Amino acid sequence: MELGLKGKRAVITGGSKGIGLETALLLASEGAQVAIVARSEGPLKEAAEKITAKTGTKPLIISADVSVEEEVQHAVAAIAEQFGGIDILVNNAGTSAAKPFEAVDASAWSADLDLKLFGAVHFSRAALPHLRRDGGGAIVNVTAIGGKTPSGSSLPTSVSRAAGLALTKAMSKDLAADGIRVNAVCIGLIRSDQIERMWKATAPQLTWDEFAADPRHDIPLRRIGRTEEAANVIAFLVSDAASYVTGTSVNIDGGKAAVL
Repeated sequence: MELGLKGKRAVITGGSKGIGLETALLLASEGAQVAIVARSEGPLKEAAEKITAKTGTKPLIISADVSVEEEVQHAVAAIAEQFGGIDILVNNAGTSAAKPFEAVDASAWSADLDLKLFGAVHFSRAALPHLRRDGGGAIVNVTAIGGKTPSGSSLPTSVSRAAGLALTKAMSKDLAADGIRVNAVCIGLIRSDQIERMWKATAPQLTWDEFAADPRHDIPLRRIGRTEEAANVIAFLVSDAASYVTGTSVNIDGGKAAVL
């Protein structure tokens, strides 16, 4: 299938590792110009080296805190100036923060919402004039299945993710007339630094493949997912192949969630 990504200008937040990096690698390999954004310059440089080694292209790296609106505005201005515009935005910046309700204080609530919800708001608002000027584009908000089916002791992250889903639906309706599609992906258990730490802390006697297939994860497909599997779905949603898809969410969880 031709994705139609050649020459597209893409921005991926949280792009220095995990799903963000894998998405950047895939989009670059499909011919897109890629900018990756993260807070720390060191990991960004390492990610850029990986992208160049695999695709032969050099990504633009931007150090910025997505929770700070002024930093986001400067980052988007720099990217648009370098690329001449923006066609694709993947709001991927985030981290896990899961505790019981009573263990989450006001500062933790603010920090999580600032990163996961307002980070996406800031970047989308800053990118919107560039997307609109060039006739449209695509935004994907990376959330988690906990936003649809929150479990106990999943706060504040499940609430931030649920807000991200509401943001996605509302934005898709507001921006459709401008040819801007807005979708979300809901991530389940995907191999990441956090999952690897859990593996080494709870089952160091198992190989990764044994841990990934452990039935205690309760995943119908019987394994933890790979980052490239998440990147494949994101790449489809931002591509011309998904030109009639907006305002929806896709679970990337091996069938674990109890909802569509």
